[in-house]
Order: sequence, then structure tokens, then C-alpha cells
Amino acid sequence: MSQFTKALVVSPLADGRTWVLLEPFSYDVGYEGSGDTVHVPPKFMTDFASVPRLFWVFFPQWGKYGNAAVIHDWGYWSQERSKKQTDLIFVEGMKVLGVGVLARYLLFLGVCWFGWYAWWSNGRRKARYEVKVAFRIPEKSTQLKADLAGPRKPGAQDKF
Repeated sequence: MSQFTKALVVSPLADGRTWVLLEPFSYDVGYEGSGDTVHVPPKFMTDFASVPRLFWVFFPQWGKYGNAAVIHDWGYWSQERSKKQTDLIFVEGMKVLGVGVLARYLLFLGVCWFGWYAWWSNGRRKARYEVKVAFRIPEKSTQLKADLAGPRKPGAQDKF
């Protein structure tokens, strides 16, 4: 069976929606030790499950599926695999975490139907050199994404 390789260690940012990974995080796809691993680097900024606020009563940002949501967020940002592969890894990860069949199905339908915009916009953000991997680890809980961003373009001067 697939496996998350270690505990997820994160810190919240001041916006109340974004978290920063303090340590690397990985997921073995297919089965543990498969050699097919999704690696999320430290300092990656995630919002966990990007569920519209209207549905938070059923699917809050963080739930039993939180670890799978981080892997999914990284997949949508890095685009190292196809959207379909990334969505299927999300479902597999939820199954490993013991998320119920109905919840897995509904969350999977959500990313299949509505994830295209996030996939497309992440590609555009990367082209504009926007950052989802922080330049540094937050030192205070009052910091925002912009405080951690660092240089936006290759070769730009470090302003920190």
C-alpha cells in the first residue's frame, strides 16, 4: 500500500489560510518503496484543501485528507505530472488516510470538475515568477506570503 513517508510539519501564516512546510514531505505512489515518490520541498506554501467556504461545513480546509491535499497542492503547482495523474494520487492518498468512500468521491469530483482553473492559473503564476516555495522559513506567526517570497525573477537582487 502507498505511504506518506513522514509526519507533516507546518506553520500557519498570518492570513489564516496559508501554511508553510517546515520540513520536506513525501508520498510513495502505488506502494511503499515503489520508487515513484512525490517530494514536496520545505517552505512550500499550501492552503490544504481549496474548498469554497460555502462547503467548509462538510469539507473544511483541513480534515482527515489534509496530507493528501498538500501532495495535491504541490502536484498542481509543480505540474511534474499530468492533472489526471495528480488527481488520482490525491484519491489514493485519501484512501491511505482512511477517508470514507463518499468523501473521497466528492473531493475527487471537485478537483476533476473545478481543478482546471487552479491548474491553468498555477501555470500562469509560475510564468510570472510568482512564488509558492518561500524564500525562507517564517520566524513569526504574523508573517504573510509576501514577507517570505524573496526575489520574483531569476537574477533579481535579494531584498532581505
